[in-house]
Amino acid sequence: MRTCREPTFLPLTLSTVVRATPGPATLAVHATARRADSAAAECWAALLAGCDSPGKHQLPQRLRELSAAATPHATESHRGKIDQARTRIEEALTDRDGEDFAEAFIGYDQAVATALARANNRQETGDRTWV
Repeated sequence: MRTCREPTFLPLTLSTVVRATPGPATLAVHATARRADSAAAECWAALLAGCDSPGKHQLPQRLRELSAAATPHATESHRGKIDQARTRIEEALTDRDGEDFAEAFIGYDQAVATALARANNRQETGDRTWV
């Protein structure tokens, strides 16, 4: 039995996508979210260790990719929340501020997951915006 796990920074986003109505966009968002989550875990380890890692350089791009995959399904208000949280994560990474990094991810995860859940609800009620 394995008792140690890699930290997850996008638990709400990943669980929302897994529960969403299957389709090509869902699969694309899921893959993008997994790549972003993996890069975040690498960055977290680098922040804790006070060192550099490839994930630290990949994370901003991975977050932009996830934001781009999620924002077509988001309201204007949620697009702003997603962008603000993503910017805060990038600033925390630049500042090497682990506490702000973790807090910013909570907001980012919640904003992306909410946008995706609402898009899925619209799809299930007949608005085919996320297929």
